[in-house]
Amino acid sequence: MATKVERPGAQQWVPEGADVEGLREAAGSCRGCELWEPATQVVFSAGSPTARLALVGEQPGDQEDRRGVPFVGPAGKLLQRAVDEAGIERSDVYVTNAVKHFRFTQKAPGSRRIHASPDVGHITACRPWLAAELGRVDPDVVVCLGATAAKALLPKEFRVTKDRGRTMVLPTSRGEKTFLGTIHPSAVLRVPEEDREAAYDGLVADLRTALAALG
Repeated sequence: MATKVERPGAQQWVPEGADVEGLREAAGSCRGCELWEPATQVVFSAGSPTARLALVGEQPGDQEDRRGVPFVGPAGKLLQRAVDEAGIERSDVYVTNAVKHFRFTQKAPGSRRIHASPDVGHITACRPWLAAELGRVDPDVVVCLGATAAKALLPKEFRVTKDRGRTMVLPTSRGEKTFLGTIHPSAVLRVPEEDREAAYDGLVADLRTALAALG
């Protein structure tokens, strides 16, 4: 019989009234799901705590898990380039993930760790952190990078493949905010090389739409 996975959710570890730095410090103690145990550390967020634009990804990858900072691996470097090309000031961006620990598979200790997408249970368990930090930052526009971030924040009928690049106004705890879903930068790296430029250009175009929504 399979062992039941305990996922009490993060809420009891989220300090009420804490600022972003306080949330970041508290997240290291989170046991809201089982992902904390094999991960090296929690990876919370980076960027301005008063940003008008927030970028929400899936989860930390291998390099992010080792360094404790989101979007520092190959996908992160591509995202930084796309942000610059879209004309977005990095100083006015807050970057985080829907899930704060690296989920992976590993054949043996010391072998390569293979990314495994979070499931709905992980997204649900981690959502209190995402809600708290977005509530503190209070961005005007939130960009969901990929399906996991979309599941965490956008209506359930949203599909990246058919709805990407469209702005939508949704209610939040801080009033109505503008949201936009697009591909995760890692998706650009996964397409065949001959299609990569077009995929990258599409990501930049969606980021420009988000920038325009800032007004």
